[in-house]
Amino acid sequence: VSITGASEKVALQALKASDWHLEGSFDYFYSQPQVSVTNSRHLEDLYSRYKERDADMIMVEGTSQFCNDLLVDPQDIVMLVISWHMKAATMCEFTHQEFIDGLQSIGVDSIEKLREKLPSLRAEIKDDHKFREIYNFAFAWAREKGQKSLPLETAIGMWRLLFAERHWPLIDHWCQFLQVRHNKAISRDTWSQLLEFVKTIDPELSNYDEEGAWPYLIDEFVEYLTENGCVQRNK
Repeated sequence: VSITGASEKVALQALKASDWHLEGSFDYFYSQPQVSVTNSRHLEDLYSRYKERDADMIMVEGTSQFCNDLLVDPQDIVMLVISWHMKAATMCEFTHQEFIDGLQSIGVDSIEKLREKLPSLRAEIKDDHKFREIYNFAFAWAREKGQKSLPLETAIGMWRLLFAERHWPLIDHWCQFLQVRHNKAISRDTWSQLLEFVKTIDPELSNYDEEGAWPYLIDEFVEYLTENGCVQRNK
């Protein structure tokens, strides 16, 4: 970190790639365009372009301009991936440290370079491990300040965004079920358990165990699917 100016995340990536040999990690670092050294002055100028005039933070207006400059819709899932890299605490807001450290970890110091990275950032959703991290990150990120749960409509919006990329066939039924039967805020436990359900239970529910330790809400969802003829289960 002291020699290359890399972020801790990038330094670890280089060390792991070289099997923890320091000299090899330097070779890896300098041969990888995606982990090239970022210019701190460029990063500061970029942050200044978007931050509020009266506060040391990028707020909704600055985030909107950031999206415009990147030529992406604010609701594009790539903005969630970028926010995950920045470890942003709140949707549509970035502190100075979040913004600077996040762009350093991505390995860019200009809008043009970040724009070039968008396809690879979007592709991170396809990686199972990264998807799980991004999925878990999204709960706190989308939550209103001071709240422990996600408003139902916010949760549904986030689920549609995330599972559009993973093509879960039951997403429409899940959202309809929540609106008809649940109509309450979503807890972190429900958020986490749904991902386990999606990853382990096939869409026909052939391997769903009624005696399993699923939350009551997911058991209710399975009943809803069966009652409404959405799936045909062999009992």
